[in-house]
Amino acid sequence: MIDPRVIIEDFLDSHDLDYEKSGTSTFLVTLPGEKKLQTHCALIVGDNSLSINAFVIRRPDENADKVHEWLLTKNASMYAVTYAINELGDIFLVGRLPLPAVTDVEIDRILGAVLQYSDSSFNQLLELGFASSIRREWAWRVSRGESLSNLKAFEHFI
Repeated sequence: MIDPRVIIEDFLDSHDLDYEKSGTSTFLVTLPGEKKLQTHCALIVGDNSLSINAFVIRRPDENADKVHEWLLTKNASMYAVTYAINELGDIFLVGRLPLPAVTDVEIDRILGAVLQYSDSSFNQLLELGFASSIRREWAWRVSRGESLSNLKAFEHFI
């Protein structure tokens, strides 16, 4: 069996992805997105499995129950990773893959899934968990004549 660390590093290099190694078994990958500009994902090679952990958003300011319900509903149809919360309430995508299953094709699928789920859910999660903050930020920017360009996705509920 080829060392999964070699497979991962070769994949990341060949796809020109921005990453850093932490120690010999952890790859910290930055995935570029559209709605969520960057998703930070850790690939950690353990003794028996590859762990995938990607930060999505911090703990919701409001409507945590609705946010968690939305996440659980989405989990049923996801590939390789699922939404989870940590002890602080921050939201992540997490998954595990047995080391013999680590291939270029599978790394591509998993990173693609992480990027798709993180990017496509970002605005919805912000609307559910941070609506009041977004409205305050919108009003503050309007009052100061500041740019609203990165808030345009939320214009429909302001």
